Amino acid sequence: MEKWALIFPGQGSQFVGMGADFHRDCPAYREVLSRVREITGVDIARLCLEGPQEDLDQTVNTQLAVLAFEIGAYTLFREQAGEIDPIAAAGHSLGEFSALYAAGILTLEDAVTIVQARAKRHQEALPAGRGAMAAILGLTGVETAAVCRECVLPGETLDLANLNAPNQIVISGDVRAVARVGGAAAQKGIKKFVPLPISVPCHSRLLGAAAELFRADLEQIAFHPPRLPVIPNYDPRREHSPAASRELLKMQMISPVRWQETVEMLISKGVTTFVEIGPRRVLSGLVKNIDRRPRLLYAGDGESLRKTVAALLT
Repeated sequence: MEKWALIFPGQGSQFVGMGADFHRDCPAYREVLSRVREITGVDIARLCLEGPQEDLDQTVNTQLAVLAFEIGAYTLFREQAGEIDPIAAAGHSLGEFSALYAAGILTLEDAVTIVQARAKRHQEALPAGRGAMAAILGLTGVETAAVCRECVLPGETLDLANLNAPNQIVISGDVRAVARVGGAAAQKGIKKFVPLPISVPCHSRLLGAAAELFRADLEQIAFHPPRLPVIPNYDPRREHSPAASRELLKMQMISPVRWQETVEMLISKGVTTFVEIGPRRVLSGLVKNIDRRPRLLYAGDGESLRKTVAALLT
């Protein structure tokens, strides 16, 4: 039988109107969003369906909204897919929490509670305007690290945040250091420099204090034995477990998302198909840039969900 893995995108995949047909047609999806509202006090359905975009894009709202969408969409996927099971799961940054839910490591209540705490730690970590992130296309991780060393000044922090694919790296750190890389892009051989619409320098050492607070939050959450392996962003050579998850998730906050290695690890386990569940199709393109052999399926609305389930069942 075909071996397939679940993958979940993270922050940045959100948009106003996401999940509209799920919400209209699927009671199970509406129930997930209703439970999220009960747990958090945040009207996630309104944010997802009506916005406004500025509110949806606030980190404290975005992380909950994307998590709620992905758990709701995964619930519908399981309803339609029946007994067919993945051999592993992974998520990109925030998406790792959706993967932990899909694997049974976190309950709905605990996943929502800890992501709300994570979003709060991110939002409150630094004064507004201190940090920034940007995507760099056309350089390897080693080349990008060298550019960062040349552009950072004493007292500044600039880190590799996402090792997404051989030619796509995201940097994170002090806003002036990130801007300096952008200013030197042409001279450094960067094909494309894209500032990201987020003021929090995610996966950066600047979040060290926030990560320690988040570690305390994680102590209040129960982690259960996994139904399937979940590959962590922090170290794709390991797997999530009740003994390891707290440290892996704390370190994720201040360490690079090693997505290329994650995909390569899943392929080494025999995965030939990736099923991406998220508001937008984000990770499939990265997988294609890493390895063109796997089949790529996506579920983000009613039509794509039906097509993906049908493809897996044939």
